[in-house]
Amino acid sequence: MAVQDRVHAGRSTSARGAAGRAFGPGLLLAALATVVWSGSFVASRALHDAVPPVQAAFWRWIVAILAVAPFAAREAWRQRHAVRRHLGFVTLASLLGVTVYNTLVNQAGLTTSAGTMGMVMAASPVLMAVYEKLGGARLGPRRVTGMGIACAGVLLLVGNGSLVPDLAAGDLWIVAAAVCFASYSALLKRRPAELGGPAFLFATFALGALMLLPAYGASLAVQGGFTPTAGTAGPLVYVGVFSSAVAFFAWNKAVGLIGAARAGVVYYLQPVCVAVLSWALLGEAMGPLQFLCMALILGGVVLGTARGR
Repeated sequence: MAVQDRVHAGRSTSARGAAGRAFGPGLLLAALATVVWSGSFVASRALHDAVPPVQAAFWRWIVAILAVAPFAAREAWRQRHAVRRHLGFVTLASLLGVTVYNTLVNQAGLTTSAGTMGMVMAASPVLMAVYEKLGGARLGPRRVTGMGIACAGVLLLVGNGSLVPDLAAGDLWIVAAAVCFASYSALLKRRPAELGGPAFLFATFALGALMLLPAYGASLAVQGGFTPTAGTAGPLVYVGVFSSAVAFFAWNKAVGLIGAARAGVVYYLQPVCVAVLSWALLGEAMGPLQFLCMALILGGVVLGTARGR
């Protein structure tokens, strides 16, 4: 029994050591994805007068496919049988994270400010944590408290000083986007081990763009196309290369390392990043309330991601 206990203790120590080594890189990858995605809300808002939402989403993913193809297309072809075996999982991930999520963000950008979009999206971590709890994960009082503080900061920011935000009709699009993103993030923990990260990314991008194709055709027929200019090409390249290829790879890896709930706490930083970018690039106002709420959000993130003994 003593030998078995020592073996068990050694395995537990090894597992804790591996988790500890993954903690720092996981947080950094989640932060990278969050910062890059913050810019995508500004880009979506900048495109709202020039490119119809569905067309902006479609071309975003075409650019993303071209960006990841040199690194992922060959691996995706090698793993095509695994993709086929898990086609239901890949299809659901593509629908939530690619086809629907970004289209809803673009739709919200027609009537909602970039700052508001970032603030509402920051509610996603609450749903991520609920999903993990339902899956049997233990969140711990420190993380729950940090999430509560950060969530209060988000609600105050959205509600302009009130904990009960008054969402306009356009804001409901971004609420739906937040639900899609949280569901996608929770789904990542169930990704089959035989599906490598680059192959999974390429497959979801390609399938997601394919599912957008009928809506893209309908948009062309009803709304007409758009004329590419420097003002439209720049944001589309940004959301296609950085917000899609770079950020999705970083986020998927972060969730695999530290889980959706802990990565989700880092995601609370998004309204801070979006507020700063929208103030600097779009001229959206910032005042004492915004700074107070940012302090609450940052404090909650620090508390929620801190590691216990």
